[in-house]
Amino acid sequence: MKGDLFSSEHVVRPATAPGMSVENAKCLRYVVDGEMVARQGSMVAFRGDLRFERKGQGVGGMLKRAVTGEGLPLMAVRGRGEAWFAHEAQNCFVVEVEPGEEFTVNGRNVLCFDASLAYRITTVKGSGIAGGGLFNSVFTGQGRLGLVCDGTPLVLPVTPEEPVYVDTDAVVGWTARLETSLHRSQSLGSMLRGGSGEAVQLMLRGEGHVVVRPSEATPAKPQQH
Repeated sequence: MKGDLFSSEHVVRPATAPGMSVENAKCLRYVVDGEMVARQGSMVAFRGDLRFERKGQGVGGMLKRAVTGEGLPLMAVRGRGEAWFAHEAQNCFVVEVEPGEEFTVNGRNVLCFDASLAYRITTVKGSGIAGGGLFNSVFTGQGRLGLVCDGTPLVLPVTPEEPVYVDTDAVVGWTARLETSLHRSQSLGSMLRGGSGEAVQLMLRGEGHVVVRPSEATPAKPQQH
C-alpha cells in the first residue's frame, strides 16, 4: 500500500524496551511481560497472549468511589505481548515515580501504570466537603504512570515564596510536599458586577510542581462497564 497513511510517521516500529513508552502524542504503548494496570476501555489495540480483566477495588474502594466520584475504573492486563492505550485522542505523557516520592493526580487523567505502583484516594487538604468534594489519587512506589491531558499541559514550579493558584477544574496533579488550600479571589462587589467566574482556586504552596491542563474540565461521560 502507498500513501501518507503508510509512511514511517504512522507505521509502528518494533519495541526496543519492555514496559511503557510514548507511541505518539495521542497514544501510549506497553510491552507487557507479567502484569500492568490500565483504565477500563482505554485499550485500542494489542497483539500477543494478553488477558484483560476488570480489577476490583474491594468494598472500601467501591464505597470511596461512590462517595467521592474519584474511584479509578481499572483493568489488569496480564501475559506477554504489546498493547496500545488512548483516551478520546487526548495528549499522552509519562511520569516516573521514584521510591519515597508521591504524585497526586486527578483520576480523570490516569491512563495506565506499572503494577509496581500503589494508589490511594484522598481528600485534598483544605478543601473539605464545602469545597465541592475535591478528591485525588496519590501514587507511590516505583514505576511509570501514564497520563492523558486535554491539550498540552502547563507545568508550573511552586516555591515557598511564590505559591501558585489553579482552577480546581483545570488541575491535573502535583508533586509531594505541596500544601493545598482553597483561595477566594473574588469580592462580593466584583461578583455583582459580573466578575471573572473564577471565585475559588486551589492554592499550592511549598517546593515542587503543579500540572495544569489548558482548559476547564468538561462534564464526565457515563462510565461503561
